[in-house]
Amino acid sequence: MTKEEIILKLTTIVKPYVQNEEGFLKMSEETDFINDLEINSANLVDIILDVEDEFKIEIDNDSMEKMLSVKATVAVIQEKMNV
Repeated sequence: MTKEEIILKLTTIVKPYVQNEEGFLKMSEETDFINDLEINSANLVDIILDVEDEFKIEIDNDSMEKMLSVKATVAVIQEKMNV
C-alpha cells in the first residue's frame, strides 16, 4: 500500500473527529492532529482504534504516543504493515 493510499484512508478515519474544518481542508503530512485539527486526546484514541481496524494492525503504547501527526501516523502504519 502506498503512502498516498494510507493518507487517503487516514483522512476518512480522521474526518468525524475534526473540530477545525479549515485545518482539515489543508491537511498534509505536516498536519498535527491536536494543534491543527483540534482533535482531543479521547478522540485520538478512537482514531487509533479505527486505524487498527482499517489496516488490520496492532498498535502498541510506544507507537501510539508517536501518532500525533499525519506523517508520524503514516510511518507507524507502514512499519506495522511490514512486520
